Amino acid sequence: MRSRLVTVCHVVCRTVVVLAALLVVSLTLPAAPASAHGQLATSTPLTGTVVRKPLAQIGLYFTEKPAANAHFTVTGPNGSRVDSGWSYGEPKRLDKPVQEYFMVNGVFEPRLYHTGFPAMVTVAHWPAKGRYTATYLTVASDGEAVRGNLTFDYQGPSTAAPAGWTAPTNGPEPALLAQAEGTPSASAVPLATLDPAVTPAAAPPASPPAGGLPPWLVPTAVVLVVGAIVVVAARRRPAARPSGGAARPRGAAPRPRGGASRPRGATDRRPARRGRR
Repeated sequence: MRSRLVTVCHVVCRTVVVLAALLVVSLTLPAAPASAHGQLATSTPLTGTVVRKPLAQIGLYFTEKPAANAHFTVTGPNGSRVDSGWSYGEPKRLDKPVQEYFMVNGVFEPRLYHTGFPAMVTVAHWPAKGRYTATYLTVASDGEAVRGNLTFDYQGPSTAAPAGWTAPTNGPEPALLAQAEGTPSASAVPLATLDPAVTPAAAPPASPPAGGLPPWLVPTAVVLVVGAIVVVAARRRPAARPSGGAARPRGAAPRPRGGASRPRGATDRRPARRGRR
């Protein structure tokens, strides 16, 4: 009984170790890339960086040309806007290509983008040092919303606002909101990080393409299969044979000590011992 308990404990311990290892692997698997198009590929300045001199414009580079009614804002440390409209810029080759997925015959296929199409957002002035946030909202060619933001620290000199300029308060156009309503936003997946020291602050985690398998499904299935194999193997483990000979069948009578057993009902027919003559 004790040996069987030890065996069960060993099996349980091995199962727990295997399940824990598979769980760690499943948590470290990369998420599936997003299927949305027209995503932000890079920016000037990069998110998370420090700007030390006044910039006339902030460049947001997308994998396709932003919509004509796209909406952009730049907010200063005190919460007031400092943007003053935007315009298209000259496309440029990306330092790192961006990968997006397209549905082809019911299957998502990757496509690389090497060119960034900019939206140049004018900054009217830099009122103070601190954190600035640029936001964007547009609709890609596939009808999905493209929204997000980037932040950076400004440590340059303060500049005055232009004469007659007032901070804008307008929001996105109703037509843009109607197009973007109910469409999920997602980030494209660059093949390499644009800056090793910078991580995009506003990029949401990538989600699997529609109709695809979630990334945790395969590890979970592996965990269940391995656990079932371990349990079945433990149940089929043969019992240890007693030392000193073959195992007796269940219910058999114990073998008497000191010699072979006599058949049931036999009498002791030893000859009588003769006396000494």
